Amino acid sequence: MRITLAAVGRAKAGPSRELYNDFADRLNPQRSQGPLGPLTLKEIEERRPLAPAELKRREAELLQAALPPGARLIALDMRGKNLSSEDFAALLSRWRDEGAKDLAFVIGGAEGLDDALRAAADMTLSLGSMTWPHMLVRAMLAEQLYRAQTILTGHPYHRG
Repeated sequence: MRITLAAVGRAKAGPSRELYNDFADRLNPQRSQGPLGPLTLKEIEERRPLAPAELKRREAELLQAALPPGARLIALDMRGKNLSSEDFAALLSRWRDEGAKDLAFVIGGAEGLDDALRAAADMTLSLGSMTWPHMLVRAMLAEQLYRAQTILTGHPYHRG
């Protein structure tokens, strides 16, 4: 099952990027024989000065254009469903078993996700009710995807 992470903004070199890359690499099929991966990052950016509502609408268009056709869409938003790592792994396993070939996670920009994109999502997922830096959310999602893979394969990484 291929996984795409489409996110607003470009990550600069540094700890957040390195942490994301570490976990994304662990999902690479050449490194593991797990049930998930590979994880592909697609960064989009709208540089024109726009009003907040117009900016969110434009970012939503760019995010949707970056997604694989037919992908199951998961919007990351603090108002979304909060899952345990075990429940997240079970959900990914169920989707894989139902035949999902592509999953696509979207992370909005500073103004958040457009309502229409959230409404189009198969699921809205929260990584907690606190506000996190967008670049750190990428690393947190990549880690949870890797953790889900270790749960599904019985690897000792997850000791929860």
